[in-house]
Amino acid sequence: MTRMRFVLNDESKADVAGIEDLPSAKGSFTQSGQFQVIIGNDVKAFYEDFVAVSGIEGVTKDAAKAAAKQNQNPIQRAMTVIAEVFAPIIPAIIVGGLILGFRNCIDSVYVFGDGTQTLVQTSQFWAGLDSFLWLIGEAVFHTGIPVGICWSVTKKMGGTPMHGIVLGLTLISGQLLNAYSVSSTPTSQIPQWDFGFAKVNIIGYQAQVIPAILAAVTLGLLERFFRKISFPFVCGMVGSCIAGLLSVATSCTANAVGVGGLPASSRCSPRAGRCSPCAWSSPSSSPSS
Repeated sequence: MTRMRFVLNDESKADVAGIEDLPSAKGSFTQSGQFQVIIGNDVKAFYEDFVAVSGIEGVTKDAAKAAAKQNQNPIQRAMTVIAEVFAPIIPAIIVGGLILGFRNCIDSVYVFGDGTQTLVQTSQFWAGLDSFLWLIGEAVFHTGIPVGICWSVTKKMGGTPMHGIVLGLTLISGQLLNAYSVSSTPTSQIPQWDFGFAKVNIIGYQAQVIPAILAAVTLGLLERFFRKISFPFVCGMVGSCIAGLLSVATSCTANAVGVGGLPASSRCSPRAGRCSPCAWSSPSSSPSS
């Protein structure tokens, strides 16, 4: 930490020139609704002196972020929400990207055998390592992204994080046809759930971003609704369990018929003219993020 962060009710009253003339200050700027003064590695001592002189106590980082939102315009608030949703999963994405980049170097770059072979083709060790690393890469991108996004969005919306994880796992369940296999699977062989009045294609959302966000937002809204009606005739914990069950079940059902399926076409084939219009929102059934 090298900066002092201030949430000001009126930033125009800040004496920026005077602050930057201080020997201890190395500059200042405004970001995310916070007025920040660059101090350097001595920021802790500076902070203690500032509190002693001003009599103003500091607040937690979360409290500062909440207060700073009042100084942000709608676009900045939207970008802040997106950043807070993706921040927890970025380290995993970086690790997965490094692994995939390394795999590309050893199994896709032809530099051996006069440019006819890759490192994987010249050594069983590297071939085994390449196969093993794909386990981690697939876990990060095909599985981790949908699950991580559902967890993060649900947590951000004040829902139960575990419900988000369960929803994310349903999106990439082994019972669903892998999204990357849809284009190579004949339409007649795509599995379906048959509910009598409608058929729903059983297709997964591996490595999908937008469907995971939409599904998690749906879950968050449903959980808020079921919590609000609160089941007043049921005690707290049992009522919360019932609300969670209905939220997860309803959001999974909604996602299957199209709420999260913007990139998945014709996920629901009507028999009696009754079908969610969301299911027909896109003409393509290939995976997309």
